[in-house]
Amino acid sequence: MKKIKFAIVILFLFSGLWNYAQQPPSGQNKVKVTGKVLEKVTKQPLEYATVSITKTNENKVIAGGITNPKGEFEVAVAPGTYDIKIEFISFKSTEIKGKNISGDTNLGVVNLSEDAAQLNEVVVRAEKSTVEIKLDKKVYNVGQDMIVKGGTVSDVLENVPSVSVDVEGNVSLRGNENVRIFIDGRPSNALNMAEALRQIPADAIDKVEVITNPSARYDAEGGAGILNIVLKKGKNLGFNGSFIVSGGIPETYGASANLNFKTEKVNFFTSTGYDYRTSEGAGITNSVNLNKDTKQIIGYTDEDKKTERLRKGISTKTGLEWTIAPNTFWTNAISYRDNSGSNNDLVNYNSFDPNRVFTSTRYRLSEGDDTGRDFEYSSNFLKNFDDKGHKLTLDFSYSTDKDSDNAYITDETIASGEPATIDETFNSQKQEQLQLQADYVLPLKNGGQFEAGYKGNFNYMDNMYSVNTDDQGNPIDGYLSNTLEYNERINSFYTQYGFKVNKFSYLFGLRWEDTVIDVNLLDTQNYNTKKYNNFFPSAFVNYELSDESSVSLSYSKRLSRPRGRFLNPATNYSSNINLFRGNPDLDPSFTDKFDLGYLKRWEKVTFSTSMFYEYTTDVFSFVRSETGQFVGNNPVVLSSPINLAKEQQFGFEFTLNYTPFKIWKINSSFNLSDVKTTGNYVYENTQGEEIITNLNNETFSWFGRVNSRLSLPYKIDWQLSGMYFGPRNTAQGKSLGNYVVNTAFSKDVLKDKATIALNVSDLFNSRKMKNETNLSSVNSYSEFQWRKRQINLSFTYRLNMKKTDRDKNAPKNNGGGEEGGEFQG
Repeated sequence: MKKIKFAIVILFLFSGLWNYAQQPPSGQNKVKVTGKVLEKVTKQPLEYATVSITKTNENKVIAGGITNPKGEFEVAVAPGTYDIKIEFISFKSTEIKGKNISGDTNLGVVNLSEDAAQLNEVVVRAEKSTVEIKLDKKVYNVGQDMIVKGGTVSDVLENVPSVSVDVEGNVSLRGNENVRIFIDGRPSNALNMAEALRQIPADAIDKVEVITNPSARYDAEGGAGILNIVLKKGKNLGFNGSFIVSGGIPETYGASANLNFKTEKVNFFTSTGYDYRTSEGAGITNSVNLNKDTKQIIGYTDEDKKTERLRKGISTKTGLEWTIAPNTFWTNAISYRDNSGSNNDLVNYNSFDPNRVFTSTRYRLSEGDDTGRDFEYSSNFLKNFDDKGHKLTLDFSYSTDKDSDNAYITDETIASGEPATIDETFNSQKQEQLQLQADYVLPLKNGGQFEAGYKGNFNYMDNMYSVNTDDQGNPIDGYLSNTLEYNERINSFYTQYGFKVNKFSYLFGLRWEDTVIDVNLLDTQNYNTKKYNNFFPSAFVNYELSDESSVSLSYSKRLSRPRGRFLNPATNYSSNINLFRGNPDLDPSFTDKFDLGYLKRWEKVTFSTSMFYEYTTDVFSFVRSETGQFVGNNPVVLSSPINLAKEQQFGFEFTLNYTPFKIWKINSSFNLSDVKTTGNYVYENTQGEEIITNLNNETFSWFGRVNSRLSLPYKIDWQLSGMYFGPRNTAQGKSLGNYVVNTAFSKDVLKDKATIALNVSDLFNSRKMKNETNLSSVNSYSEFQWRKRQINLSFTYRLNMKKTDRDKNAPKNNGGGEEGGEFQG
């Protein structure tokens, strides 16, 4: 019944859009004025340059528009004589006087030069929206968000449309965790992605690009899509930048500098900072222990967990961009992060008999420390053959990652007379990655474009994990300890062709990827080589209903390779009755994605909506398995990912930007989906018993967010955001709903050269993961809160840099091949 209601709602929404599409477009008697705006020195396109058209001898603007990522614009006006003005922040404007427009007119290329006089002024002008809505992607501008000041990338992603982050830091796109994360256009292969994202300060991020249905140009990996995190890099002439210091409760403080020095030939840039962060968490798990044969209650266990975490370290990205010639650029950059910290978990177990009479108390204390060092060198070469988009891009990057963490675990039953048991865990990871990439773009006549490229990604990782006891110091057994050796070689080629016919735009592409992966478990001598090569087609069709609205239909084939915590066989041993372990024998899953989208712009509103369908085979799913072991009367349960037969997801989402007044901006997003999973899980527990679990499941889930930014008197800005994650059924229970509210205030001081911001994350301390789980030998209810409410105060000082330069200075090319908001994957 829920599916029927869901389908009816979607049908009505899209029938309304279709009826609108059948109406004749406005302005049929108008003609089009087109052109392209470039930066004079670098010949790079200027996105968001404004075009204003006024009647000659009149001051009133009768038509206007902004440029797209390629610097192109198109404005519809009635035939006549006009003055045309092209402007961009901190650039000298260009004006065309008395232009006679009698038919469709192309103004050609308009080159704008930087205005040195304006660079020294402090002028606060209209800023970009926090969220920019485009037909093929959404762009989240971090600089506009006060709530993430003093936070990390995980805090940033919590506010990105279509993206959700659970309390443990795991990222999902449209409710799907198979999302590929890029940093400056290069894939991140961190073993623990959730922890890696907490190590990058939010102040180093310029924007996040969300691509839900990527074309053949991008990596095929990421069944849900791609998130590209773009780091800051200045572009202004001279010496300029910003300094940020912050502090908060629980104890948190940091300092960072984002600086650049640019001449006509050289641009030196750096984003460097130090971060010290503590966080407190808590959780409970109340279990009813059952006889799996008779289903009679044999006891109760109430588990209470408290966590304290500390992270500290430095991070930097420093580089040099050299303008070899007006159309040739070479950028080299070095990124380095050095982090360390501690993780302390205290778990108390209160046990009761079948009559709920208290029997014993046990505690388990895990005291851990960890260190990590990441290094990356990247080089990007860009050759523009002309100012029409004909170009060649070459990329090279090499990175290393070394992490280790140890834990000392004490387990004791109070007043039992038995000595405490002591375990030690050790986890060491080394990873190297080499990436080579070449992309070629050739514009063709009549608006067509041909693209082709190659990418090689070579990744090696060695991960050793062991659990030792205090009596003889030997590993417990292969069940908990192992050494993983992972060697991945991916070679890929792609080509795509796009063209336009009247109001229809087409883009067809094909990508081929050859994959060889060695997954070796050295301790158990389990060696496995996976080889596969596949074609990944993509097709996009866009129809312009009018100058303000368009409809698109797209298809792409994707895959998801198991990575990170999905693959790592290291067992989380902080609780010895509720374990988690990755599965190194996972196969990739393949997804066919279909997306129908609609975009409409009004003067104060931008609205984007899409209906999507995804069909995935060999999908990853987490299952809880009874190991057959017991600690007292408590069964030991292991959570681990497996490949299931198939999954079908049908969903709908919308994003809305609304500016009711100049002082008030609102953006919101809503996502709902129906997911049907089919499959059986058969496994053998440690007692040699075969267990068959039916995991057929259908669940309806939804989440939404609203973000409001209001300018108050005395130049104080107030931001308030709220998110709600609806409940959903799982194959083995239910995930309950939860919500979070964040707020922030900021004020510009020192003649607008500086900003003070105060933000509160999780205002009502409500962000908790709540689950109900039903297994044959245990039923449980659990809550877990990774991080309690936090308060941060930050101070930002801008040196020779206007407040809105952070918008204009988004990098136009960098080591990731990113250009004008696009990147090559």
